[in-house]
Amino acid sequence: MSKTSPLSDALVTVFGGGGYIGNYVTQALLARGARVRIASRNPQKAFPLKPLANLGQLQFAYCDITKEESLKASLHGATHVVNLVGDFSGDLEELMGEAPGKMASIAKANGAKAFVHLSAIGADASSSTAYARGKALGEERVLAAFPDATILRPSIVFGKDDNFLNMFGGMIEMLPVLPVFGPDARMQLVYVDDVAEAVAVALEDPAAHGGKTFELGGPEQLTMMEINERIAAAQGRNRRFIAMSDGMSGLFAALPGTPMSRDQWTLLKAGSVVADDALTFADLGIDPKPLGLFLDKWMVRYRKFGRFGLSNERNKEREARGLPPVPTGVGSKV
Repeated sequence: MSKTSPLSDALVTVFGGGGYIGNYVTQALLARGARVRIASRNPQKAFPLKPLANLGQLQFAYCDITKEESLKASLHGATHVVNLVGDFSGDLEELMGEAPGKMASIAKANGAKAFVHLSAIGADASSSTAYARGKALGEERVLAAFPDATILRPSIVFGKDDNFLNMFGGMIEMLPVLPVFGPDARMQLVYVDDVAEAVAVALEDPAAHGGKTFELGGPEQLTMMEINERIAAAQGRNRRFIAMSDGMSGLFAALPGTPMSRDQWTLLKAGSVVADDALTFADLGIDPKPLGLFLDKWMVRYRKFGRFGLSNERNKEREARGLPPVPTGVGSKV
């Protein structure tokens, strides 16, 4: 960082720091000079972060967030707290509702300066999905115990190693014809580094951002059909996409062993976009990055012939238009 951060030498406990988003949040905090304690059921998942930290800057703690003594141990001495825990299975009311409230209560009693809670767009106490109800309960419990906490509600989070783009990327690579569930559902995909930056910014200035809820979405809204089409184009593949009806999609999600649960389908169908009246990245001073900035590069691994594949496909198009080919191979610009 070009200037000293308010988080420099602060001890930040990150619950769920061993997960996908936690990896990026931890890096954003380490870059600001914070000491980070990753509290997780599987803290060893975050061990690859060790080379990014200075001596003594990174700690690991096993934590069962349903146990109060485990929470107290993980929060001992922490001046700042981040909760990233989320799941689609298990007792979601306990994991995403009651447990965050206990974290916030202990943190407040310990004199913590700031608390950031990661929720989700669509959190709704009256939702038919246990996930959305759990997220809504977590917001309620956290703010009741720590009124100056910051709530962040991201849309679907994307990154080079996510389980969203890569799932569709793998399917598009293998299958010539693909069904699209919720083809008209609108998503405001948000870059994982931008979410991590939002967490760090909120922690740095609780006076400005505490007690507020921010909805985090990228700079564009895309339908699920458009997302699939963009992924195929980035791979240089011609694929046929079939828009599935809600009835067929719901039936598929209800079957056991499918990659999409009923809750996930219900949330997908509803879409995930920032509300018109919500506080956003702009209120945090962050300019979110679009999917298009990264997609071509990330889809190289799924192209036929890898980094040479797309140039071959483009030359086929140039040949069809009567244009000379561009060079391919090592040293050529694709």
